[in-house]
Amino acid sequence: MDRIKKHRQNISSASEYIRSHLKQIPKIAVVLGSGLGPLADTLVNTESIPYSDIPGFAQSTAPGHEGRLIAGDLNGCRILAMQGRFHSYEGYDVLDVVLPVRVFHTLGIKDIILTNAAGGINPDFSEGALMMITDHIGFLAPPALWGENLEEFGPRFPDMTYAYSRQLFELARKASKSTGIKLNEGIYAYAPGAQYETPAEIRVFSKLGADAVGMSTVPEAVAARHTGMSVLAISCITNMAAGIIDRELNHIEVLETSKRVADHFSNLIAEIIKNIAEKDVQ
Repeated sequence: MDRIKKHRQNISSASEYIRSHLKQIPKIAVVLGSGLGPLADTLVNTESIPYSDIPGFAQSTAPGHEGRLIAGDLNGCRILAMQGRFHSYEGYDVLDVVLPVRVFHTLGIKDIILTNAAGGINPDFSEGALMMITDHIGFLAPPALWGENLEEFGPRFPDMTYAYSRQLFELARKASKSTGIKLNEGIYAYAPGAQYETPAEIRVFSKLGADAVGMSTVPEAVAARHTGMSVLAISCITNMAAGIIDRELNHIEVLETSKRVADHFSNLIAEIIKNIAEKDVQ
């Protein structure tokens, strides 16, 4: 079976399975990056499905990715949260990486929030800062739309001028103001990993205008925009990128910083979700 045919079959099988195992399909999805999974633990009235039970879903192998799909209430709003994602550096085809996004679209989800742990390039950022992604540099990302176009999801050449929703920008800024939680804004650069970037690579990204760098999010954002979903993406700056400060990087630091800012992160996301839900009923 060719990869596109198998991908279509996986989308259909996964969608049917999830629909049959949840009492209600939320309209908002959240993808939780490295160390940010604890937000899912704040949900109430939850229904949980291990990725291993969902036909066609890959398995999360990166530390800090639990590997569960959880439906639950956050700030009075029903959401569907991925507690962990899939990365190309784990050896997965990009179609496996973006499968959940297309499943969400098939389930009728309209808004998606992508989160990640990222390295800070902008020297004005500090470890633990939150950054709303206003645009990305994805030259090194595996092409989410490579191969036969899935016409049922979107056009052959989708426009990426507004890869991230301007309307959701405003709702996130509103949430930042009402909670008092600072939300920086900047450009995210994709690096394939799994090694951290070299100082020379970070200098190149900086010259290109990047404020942060990470190993996820871009393929998912492209796939989501291809379907017409509204995308918001937020990075937690868990460490400063190579060469920005004079020390070696490690994933333990990433997880520790994520844990330290977990409450701030969860409170901001909860307020953003409340704003999105209010927008959807207007």
